[in-house]
Amino acid sequence: MNPPVETLQQTIKVEDDRTGLSLETLKRAIADNLFYIQGKYPAIATKNDFYMALAYTVRDRLLQRWLNTTETYLKSKVKVVCYLSAEFLMGPHLSNNLVNLGIYEQVRRAVEESGLDFVELREQEEEPGLGNGGLGRLAACYMDSLASLEIPAIGYGIRYEFGIFDQEIRDGWQIEITDKWLRYGNPWEIERPEASIDVKFGGYTQAYNDEKGHYRVRWIPDIIVKGVPYDTPILGYKVNTANTLRLWKAEAPESFEFEAFNVGDYYGAVNEKVVAENITKVLYPNDEPIQGKQLRLQQQYFFVSCSLQDMIRLHLQRQDSLDNFHESFAVQLNDTHPAIGVAELMRLLVDEHQMDWDRAWQITQNTFAYTNHTLLPEALEKWPLSLFGRLLPRHLQIIYEINQRFLGQVRAKYPDDHQRIARLSLIDESGEKYIRMAHLASVGSHAINGVAALHTKLLQQDVLRDFYELWPEKFSNKTNGVTPRRWIVVSNPKLAELINRKIGTNWIKHLEELKQLEAFVEDAEFRQQWRQIKQDIKRDLAEYVKKNHAIDINPQSLFDVQVKRIHEYKRQHLNALYIITLYNQIKQNPNIDVVPRTFIFGGKAAPGYFMAKLIIKLINSVAQVVNNDPDVRDRLKVVFLPDYNVRFGQRVYPAADLSEQISTAGKEASGTGNMKFSMNGALTIGTLDGANIEIREEVGAENFFLFGLTTPEVYALKAKGYNPWDYYHANSQLKTVIDLISSGFFSHGDTSLFRPLVDSLLYHDQYMLFADYQSYVDCQEQVNQAYRDEEKWTRMSILNAVRMGKFSSDRAIREYCQEIWNAQPVNVEMQEYVQPKPDMGKEAQSVASQASQAWLGAKV
Repeated sequence: MNPPVETLQQTIKVEDDRTGLSLETLKRAIADNLFYIQGKYPAIATKNDFYMALAYTVRDRLLQRWLNTTETYLKSKVKVVCYLSAEFLMGPHLSNNLVNLGIYEQVRRAVEESGLDFVELREQEEEPGLGNGGLGRLAACYMDSLASLEIPAIGYGIRYEFGIFDQEIRDGWQIEITDKWLRYGNPWEIERPEASIDVKFGGYTQAYNDEKGHYRVRWIPDIIVKGVPYDTPILGYKVNTANTLRLWKAEAPESFEFEAFNVGDYYGAVNEKVVAENITKVLYPNDEPIQGKQLRLQQQYFFVSCSLQDMIRLHLQRQDSLDNFHESFAVQLNDTHPAIGVAELMRLLVDEHQMDWDRAWQITQNTFAYTNHTLLPEALEKWPLSLFGRLLPRHLQIIYEINQRFLGQVRAKYPDDHQRIARLSLIDESGEKYIRMAHLASVGSHAINGVAALHTKLLQQDVLRDFYELWPEKFSNKTNGVTPRRWIVVSNPKLAELINRKIGTNWIKHLEELKQLEAFVEDAEFRQQWRQIKQDIKRDLAEYVKKNHAIDINPQSLFDVQVKRIHEYKRQHLNALYIITLYNQIKQNPNIDVVPRTFIFGGKAAPGYFMAKLIIKLINSVAQVVNNDPDVRDRLKVVFLPDYNVRFGQRVYPAADLSEQISTAGKEASGTGNMKFSMNGALTIGTLDGANIEIREEVGAENFFLFGLTTPEVYALKAKGYNPWDYYHANSQLKTVIDLISSGFFSHGDTSLFRPLVDSLLYHDQYMLFADYQSYVDCQEQVNQAYRDEEKWTRMSILNAVRMGKFSSDRAIREYCQEIWNAQPVNVEMQEYVQPKPDMGKEAQSVASQASQAWLGAKV
């Protein structure tokens, strides 16, 4: 007798295409997403169609966690960390999500059993180029750690239509190509047009008295732009927490003006749309001068206003009053780009929500915290009063009011110190009047932090000294960190597998546990396995370089790598001088015994930064000579790999033997590339700058190649009167190198090509290459001697990697949570998704459901 149908329905459970993890379900899901989402069948599908089908399959498995996370946060009324950053350099999402879900191998097998090439599909993903480098990548690492530590968080930023430019090298020069990262769509984001927010620009202000007789101001704008949010889930590692990255796109409230069109003015009909959408059209490269760039200020205000209005809307869905807004949100300003948030929150509280000034200011200061990322004076943003007032007239009034009240406090403490008052003022009145955004951030925040021990010390002694003397309790250090999920597990799976076999997988969330591997340093078999992994990765990179750039490199050579943004203070040209030094030694004695080296460079110069672009040209010109000289053979090779991005880093960091961290002491705030190299077993040659100091303390001075002036020595030498000509004349080796460049040897006889670079070094040498040159050359000889001893080098490599626990972004985020944000982890329980019944109407919706819609932005 057959069992009743009801019994069968209770005992047979079909795995859902959207959430199932068996091979057959995954294969079916990929096929279904190709057919129903992409509208393709295999015979006519492109590689991108297959990638999109795979991405949607993975995203489906994120959504349940994402929505459960949202509901959990709303039910418990938690404190949410809001990370405001003009840049988020997330990198490819696919591999990272597979690792964090713990389904990498299942999905890889499902793809390959479907007759597809998993690596090919993975490489098909367009990388969102929404950042210039370290600042944006740090924000991405912090989002990963916030989710992995189960901290409620939202990342707020800009959805640039065109990201950081793609870089090509033509005749040795950088050529910028538009980064059309959205051309094929972005499967990881969900548009939320129902959560759009209006943002005002221009116009004038109008004073009035409200019904209680209180003085008020209303802002009458010239234009209103609509901010449309696009949400991306950011999943933690093997937890149920999936936080939100919310990026704003600018649109016109009305995209088409029929009245203008009807009178024949087509351009006028679409002009409003064009003007509005320009705001989020393109990412500004770093190192471009920003004073007077109205669009840059528009971008910053646009995303900050959208984000703060979004937080207020969410808060009022959960609470009746804004009096405890700062208890619901901790807002971190990632550098000065979002610093306008201080004035904007005051405007929203005072003008829009009728709060009195003192209460609004207390909430504002308790809400914001400020991270400073630079010691370079030119990188501290300031805006001309004329531009600022024209674009944001109400905010200019608010900043004047903040400044007047603040300077009143300063005068009370330092009544006769007029110079100090001028230095502390939010308005720079030394020439053309400017608003100092770092000052606004410092005054309007309850906490200020640097990003490495030396950096924080220099902030206190120099850049923000007056603020430190006024409020020492506000200052702390939060040394940067990077996520081991992206930078070891995803980028170096062979190394991760070796570590897992030895100590298990707990290190992936507790990086300090890597220290357990010190017990294996004297194990010859372990050292051999470590070496073999590095060699395999180097061989893979050599094959990639041969295939894509037609350069043969020796995988047995020392891979000497410097990849980072191209800037004079990072001193890629000091590295180039050393390459020419080695080249000269070989030319003088072709049979000299040198350690074979492959110098690998990568990085982008800002389009308007002439000297940085000339450094790229110099490196490529030196490479052309060195790589084609028969005397050199395969002992020296120089490679500039174009289009440095996150995917590039995942390929190069694990392959490096030597990490070049050679900035002038006192110039680099922290650096995070130095951490990624060391985590993957590269040894560092570097100055006592940024986080190099702390890396050296952790890995041991004997496992770090140190050279160059210290920060106090740099300051002292400059104060005494630094003259680069003294070093040029005193060092025959250096003189030969400079003269060779000047002679046109690397420029086909053109003596003028590199003259600006040579003259800059001879007459100014702002970043003191000549002063550090001999120390650098001597230190590189120590590198050579260490590399000759294979076993010694391997021991040093292992110790560099396993002592990097401090530099996990998890550690940094824990410190922020405990010492600045007062944010607690919230456990998210997985609940099975149950489809609502067809007749479920508004009345039947639960309170939690309504709240979830509020969190996601629906106007319920």
